[in-house]
Amino acid sequence: MKVVLFCGGRGTRMRSELPGGDLPKPMQLVGPRPLLWHVMRYYAHFGHKDFLLCLGYGANSIKEFFLNYQETDSNDFVLNGGRVEPLSTDISDWSITFVDTGLDTPIGERLRRVRPHLDGAEMFLANYADVLCDVPLTDVIDRFAVTDAGASMLAVPPNNTFHCVDLGEGGLVGGITPVSRMPLWVNGGFFVLRQEIFEHIPEGGDLVADGCAELAKHGRLLAYPYRGYWRPTDTVNQRLELDRAWARGDRPWALWEAS
Repeated sequence: MKVVLFCGGRGTRMRSELPGGDLPKPMQLVGPRPLLWHVMRYYAHFGHKDFLLCLGYGANSIKEFFLNYQETDSNDFVLNGGRVEPLSTDISDWSITFVDTGLDTPIGERLRRVRPHLDGAEMFLANYADVLCDVPLTDVIDRFAVTDAGASMLAVPPNNTFHCVDLGEGGLVGGITPVSRMPLWVNGGFFVLRQEIFEHIPEGGDLVADGCAELAKHGRLLAYPYRGYWRPTDTVNQRLELDRAWARGDRPWALWEAS
């Protein structure tokens, strides 16, 4: 199944404290590889290796990474007579289509611009290029496939440390509850889509605010609630925490390592 990844945004909330801080957010490192690579390895683990990259800001950095890909950075190898022989590979069986979808293009419009590359596929996958998760993707797809919904999105609890305060009469507090324990769900990405989604995204529109919202009005948007591991990387601190987790071997999203 084709996988559309949105990796053209400016990522203005992430500012790297290291040299090369002008890299696009999907190219910020977690361990030896950029965020985008981790997302793609996740999909490849489930057998989905046909990727469509919606490029924009920092497109050249992404292109150069794959054009000059070094398997030895994350794989064991033998140096035989000066010739490198990898003992395993990451991307040798991947197909990656690079499409310039504009610098400041909304995500829905980015999706519209890669539609010709989807070859009329009845269903396809889509996601942001900066969210790591260990959700069982095959189950997500199977649940969607047996419905006639136009789209499915992952629904996750809010991922922050704020607390909700229950205010009573006279300003007395009746209770304090972590946001993550409230009966609230937010969009977690990991979309499964049918071609119908294009009927609800206007030119210059958004995937969620326009396409998914319109499907929801007609009862045609499916959610996959998930309380497992899910981490966004909107800030430098979030990315650094993932990098530290990788270093100490705490990598729930790296399902490929257990295979």
